Amino acid sequence: MKADLPENIVEDIAMAVVLMSETPEVKNWTVYLVNLKNDPITNVLISSKGYGEKDGKPVKTSVLRHFLGNMEANDFKGVEAIDPEVFGLTNEYWLSYYIGTTIYDKKFIFLPESIIDSNLIKIPLVNRPGVMIK
Repeated sequence: MKADLPENIVEDIAMAVVLMSETPEVKNWTVYLVNLKNDPITNVLISSKGYGEKDGKPVKTSVLRHFLGNMEANDFKGVEAIDPEVFGLTNEYWLSYYIGTTIYDKKFIFLPESIIDSNLIKIPLVNRPGVMIK
């Protein structure tokens, strides 16, 4: 039964949408996985999708799957480039990884219009401005 399964709580892991560069015409953004743990994580898999409404019509993006392999402690890896056109949608990232033989998973959701200049912070380890969910 589900009640018999251990509750594997994800801690010290973050998803961040990071501003990589900008010109007066365009801003370039990348999604990163940030491992703030003092332990490595293995078999890292992330699926991403966007959904919501645009111009009053339902919109869905393709589901993308990203295998990042293994990550060292206190490390970060790029997941995907993200177009600012989808910032008005809900952007969902489902993460799963192992520590030893134990699997962990967590859903990170960037709500519509949450990736804005007033929400930017300095992302740990990446040392660039961005929006982070921990």
